[in-house]
Amino acid sequence: MVPEMRVHSCPKQRAMVQSKTWVLARHFEGFPEDSNFELKLEQQPEPKDGEVLLEALFLSVDPYMRPFSRLRMKEGGVMIGTQVAKVIQSNNSAFPIGCHVVGRCGWRTHTVSDGTGLTRLLSDWPQEVPMSLALGAIGMPGLTALYGLEEVLGLQAGDTLLVNAAAGAVGSTVGQIAKIKGCRLVGSTGSDAKVAFLKELGFDEAFNYITVSSLEEALKSASPDGYHCFFENVGGPFCSVAIPQMKEFGRIALCGGISTYNETIPQTGPYPHLTMIFKQLKMEGFLVGRWEHKNQEALRRLMAWKREGKLQCREHVTQGFENMPAAFMGMLQGENIGKAIVRVSIEAI
Repeated sequence: MVPEMRVHSCPKQRAMVQSKTWVLARHFEGFPEDSNFELKLEQQPEPKDGEVLLEALFLSVDPYMRPFSRLRMKEGGVMIGTQVAKVIQSNNSAFPIGCHVVGRCGWRTHTVSDGTGLTRLLSDWPQEVPMSLALGAIGMPGLTALYGLEEVLGLQAGDTLLVNAAAGAVGSTVGQIAKIKGCRLVGSTGSDAKVAFLKELGFDEAFNYITVSSLEEALKSASPDGYHCFFENVGGPFCSVAIPQMKEFGRIALCGGISTYNETIPQTGPYPHLTMIFKQLKMEGFLVGRWEHKNQEALRRLMAWKREGKLQCREHVTQGFENMPAAFMGMLQGENIGKAIVRVSIEAI
């Protein structure tokens, strides 16, 4: 009798995924240059139990990357950053194949993750709203604007608010939320095209700080009675000129200092102590992660404003992962109106 022959099939082996990454070849000294970055290839292993394989659709470039790179990175490390990605392999039931997430995966096209730090997009994310907004007004910049206004400044209807870098991802969202809340709004920005954009958004006053003859006079003209609140994104001389324009008991939220990020010699003075004492001003720095426990509710508020037409979301889109450094440097030079992002995948179109 001939023994029965049984054929045992072997599990199909998937080919390892090759990921493109941008690494910090050497720390920035002054303004970033192409030579600070190096494009490398790395093999992503097969996801283990509890892990997922992500494919990037959109990547964010943000001002914070410049100072944080010195504090949080070593030369040779993958550039820090956030992305919207699609799960293409999964051994984690919390992140099934096909779902979309926001994650701090850095400048990578593909990432194997155990799920730590990944956040799924809102379950009812509307089809008509681009997923890239999860990196902008319905993401970290939008949360930064909202928490800075509500948690730090305690913005009230009728307040006069000053915001600089007002046409950027955070500044433009700050302005629109302030208008929703019934405030008078003054914005400073760096080009006439951006001034026109701020006017479209409903800013009561907007000016090009580069072309005005006197920043002090521009601030006084825009609000002769001063400012209740100041959302500070720039730092440096602008802040020194703006502080004396604050009303008594004025509130200042320190969100950023982009004018100082690329300097090789730290700025010194003038010092605002006496002005702040005599006017009894409050100044507070903040990081958006302080209120992470409120993110889901806050993101739904931002999405509701977007769907109601109260929140416009301009994007400056660069196509292609290979253009990450150029997009980053362009953002630092102020080339973008609204949120600067890089579109990686054809699916993201």
